[in-house]
Amino acid sequence: MADPAMSVTPYWELTFDADGDVDGTRRDRLLTEVKRRGVQDLIVFSHGWNSDRSGATRLYNRFFAPIPGLVPAAKIGYVGVVWPSMRFSDEPIPDFPRSVAADPAHRPALDEDTRHALLETFPGRATVVDQIGRMLEQRPPEEAELEEFGRLLRLLVDVVPPGPQALFAADTLAEGVPQDEPEMFTGSTAAACEEFARALTGLESPSGIEEFSLPNPWDGAHELLRQATYYAMKRRAGTVGERGLGPFIGRLAAVAPGVRVHLVGHSFGGRLVSFGLRGLPEGVRTVKSVTLLQGAFSHYAFATRLPHDPRAGGVLQGQQNRIDGPLVCCYSSFDQALSTMYPLASRMAGDAQGMAEEFGLGAVLGAKWGAMGHDGVKAVPGTRACTLAEALAGRLPASGCVNVDASAVVRRGGAPAGAHSDIVHPELARVVLAAGRIH
Repeated sequence: MADPAMSVTPYWELTFDADGDVDGTRRDRLLTEVKRRGVQDLIVFSHGWNSDRSGATRLYNRFFAPIPGLVPAAKIGYVGVVWPSMRFSDEPIPDFPRSVAADPAHRPALDEDTRHALLETFPGRATVVDQIGRMLEQRPPEEAELEEFGRLLRLLVDVVPPGPQALFAADTLAEGVPQDEPEMFTGSTAAACEEFARALTGLESPSGIEEFSLPNPWDGAHELLRQATYYAMKRRAGTVGERGLGPFIGRLAAVAPGVRVHLVGHSFGGRLVSFGLRGLPEGVRTVKSVTLLQGAFSHYAFATRLPHDPRAGGVLQGQQNRIDGPLVCCYSSFDQALSTMYPLASRMAGDAQGMAEEFGLGAVLGAKWGAMGHDGVKAVPGTRACTLAEALAGRLPASGCVNVDASAVVRRGGAPAGAHSDIVHPELARVVLAAGRIH
């Protein structure tokens, strides 16, 4: 398949499957042409959740567009990573067309586009998807039916029953440290749906929740489905990064050792490129910068020690040292997906306190289960912080972690995601260039 027409050139797409296996034809053509064209800086961008192939290509086309005008003399190549993510067609993305009606009252519980995306993302699960769709439509009142809904979600995303095996690679724990399963898969499905329903009510009506009203758990069931698929995508992003992108960068370094690589990731794409560092072959130092845009993984992923558990560190602790340059984390307080939904969904079994106490992200919930894209890198000594204006006014540090508050531009979007996908701004393209010292 030919690479699509883009706003920049040369542009290539690098395609991986769910196991991190790369499309060899595309990879080999990229390796050959990067060397032949004399590319000096290669910007490699990975999309995150809520993306299909066409959506990812539109994102790359628009994000890359201002770069040639900013650094006209630079010999830059551009790569768009394509990996099997999941597109919820009812989630608003600023400046992108929506495929379903905006009014929830006229939207099916599981619209056809989302159903199709589920079937593509989880092949062989058509019967399960159909059952989930029927239950979301019928909203049966019995609590036993909600528990059946939870069982179907576990089947959909390949979650094993509760037991000693960890369900997902937790970003807040290095390998070998015991970890619990996410509560939304091990506790009461009705309780989980109730909490999501309350959270959604708060996001859609920020003036406040009626203190004594109890939401219908089915109001949060669609969000539980969304979060369950996002957990599967989170796991998949780490696999693709470590087993696919990291080894590719190693091969590129062998073929064209002078090419400077700059990794950019949005949402779970930030997790993907970060795990790519862990997959680098020993001695490869060609990654010159990493820029995370609204990263949807734990703010403790790179931590040396966890504040709430000094025995453990983050799953990527020390990996920032494999970058021959800085790791720049852009975050925004307007990202509702990461400020509210991510930590709620990330909470582990045994930490339940009830939504009445935790709504608005109480200190324990937000601090322990927060995401990079909400408040930046945490518990990494020497991490520096600046506003977006400060980052663009001066040179970013040459190494280490840097938190950049991008709330000045990353601010548009409706519930439940808020500004999570509001990343197409020339200012953020300039951050990528500054991080990589591309001029």
